[in-house]
Amino acid sequence: MTDIKEFVKSVKNKEIDIVEHIHKVLDDAESINKEYNYFNTITRDLAIEQAKELKKNPKGKLAGVVVSVKDSICVKDVETTAGSRILKGYKPLFHATVIDRIIKEGGIIIGKTAQDEFGFGGFSTNVGLGFKIPKNPFDKERSTGGSSGGSAGITNKLDYAHLSLGESTGGSIVEPSSFCGVVGLCPTYGRVSRYGLIDYANSLDKIGPISQSVYGSALLLETIAGNDKKESTSIDAPVDNYTSFVNKECKDFKIGIIKEAFGEGIDESIQKPIWAMIKKLESKGIKYTEVSLPTPIKYGLSVYYLLGTSEASTNLMKYCGMRYGKHEALDGNFNEYFTKVRSMHLGKEAKRRIVLGTFARMAGYRDAYYLKAAKVRTMIINEYKKAFGKFDCLITPTAPIQPPKFSEIDKLSILQNYMIDILTVGPNLAGLPHINMNIGFENKLPVGMLLTGNHLDEKKLIQLGSFIEKRR
Repeated sequence: MTDIKEFVKSVKNKEIDIVEHIHKVLDDAESINKEYNYFNTITRDLAIEQAKELKKNPKGKLAGVVVSVKDSICVKDVETTAGSRILKGYKPLFHATVIDRIIKEGGIIIGKTAQDEFGFGGFSTNVGLGFKIPKNPFDKERSTGGSSGGSAGITNKLDYAHLSLGESTGGSIVEPSSFCGVVGLCPTYGRVSRYGLIDYANSLDKIGPISQSVYGSALLLETIAGNDKKESTSIDAPVDNYTSFVNKECKDFKIGIIKEAFGEGIDESIQKPIWAMIKKLESKGIKYTEVSLPTPIKYGLSVYYLLGTSEASTNLMKYCGMRYGKHEALDGNFNEYFTKVRSMHLGKEAKRRIVLGTFARMAGYRDAYYLKAAKVRTMIINEYKKAFGKFDCLITPTAPIQPPKFSEIDKLSILQNYMIDILTVGPNLAGLPHINMNIGFENKLPVGMLLTGNHLDEKKLIQLGSFIEKRR
């Protein structure tokens, strides 16, 4: 694992020829991509151009660090599709705010990573028509997790000073990070600007870092966090110096272990190593108590799929073949034309979620489904808030199973597919920050532990995460 701190120092001291370095990184990224399908687009020309500029004036907290970007985040003049054929050919005229901030700090964009279409999936197998499915870095017959599967996979495989941007709606940063054995940090809702993100569900979407180390995630979050006048949900609150909390003592922390997250359906291969790590933390002086939070586990999935699909169905209305992306011959009336474009270019899961969301918002069903789900979401938030009156962090597994084989995913029902999110939808619905920590391996596959913190308490996740990192 490359030490990012030392690498940045070397770049600033001009001890590394950054242009030569970027050529090597791009060659390796292309080689890995041929085997694992982690990128939808590799931005060779852009990366080399940025490296040449940086060579003249090496500066910024990310000086020379390469950054891969989930394909739902806009990069100016680079095809940005959110993994959907309906957006093939769309090249934004602007950078997302997070991209502007990364480039300002010397980060170099190397490509757009593979994902489930519009973020609709937990295995990165619901890719748009014509896109390739990313493969797990530990076993090419298994899933990377989703929806930020390409970001998590390339983070494991690319052994340079590299960071990746993921996006989470219901678990899409931490779950692929668990499957790929890397660190994924999903920030508080509103902590990072969503300006330039292709929406899935506006009240749930969050952009966050994926890295090989807690320090890397802390550094990238420090770079991209902060208020943005262009984005109405962006929180106007000071940004912590997150990297200063790496390796900071946390023996006074009180940890809550959510009992319901270790029940039926959670594999023994997941439970055993997580409890071993909890006991290891206890031996180092960190106290824990088992706590009951039934609502997020029992009702979170239902609430998430009602609210998320409702918002998605409105967000996807604009992909009609008129403004950008795929166009077809203008035959028939508007409804006939829109139906033709969307039928041809949206995948099965995207269509399913549009139908589900439209149904939940219809007159006669809105009160029974959507409004009821919104009320239960408030109950979930209140349940977490009560827990954070006693605890600094909450612990659960990240995923109920280890990375499944593609042949196993093919046999799952739609409901079984959705169940992969059962442990991650709660923190996402509540807008709480959470981080995946790889705590070891079972059956030669990684196991992820999920740490959840209170709103704007990313620093505590970084403290505890780095404590775990040193002891796994």
